[in-house]
Amino acid sequence: MKKMKNEKEMVKKAITEGMKYGVERGVVEFEPTDSQADKIEYIYRLLVHDKIIQPLPNDQISQLSMKHRIAIWASKLK
Repeated sequence: MKKMKNEKEMVKKAITEGMKYGVERGVVEFEPTDSQADKIEYIYRLLVHDKIIQPLPNDQISQLSMKHRIAIWASKLK
């Protein structure tokens, strides 16, 4: 897995856009006390469930790889 140049910014964008997507879809309500790790995992699983992104193989699922996968997704948004 090759790190993106601006991965931190893309992760922030992915969390913002993913939260917006989940709330608009009516499947989640994020709380201010939710950790960033929880948000990343939920957004990753929601995008995989909706077939927006490809799932990672079960043996490769980690916080870092989920973060990278949603950062790639965010980089493709307009």
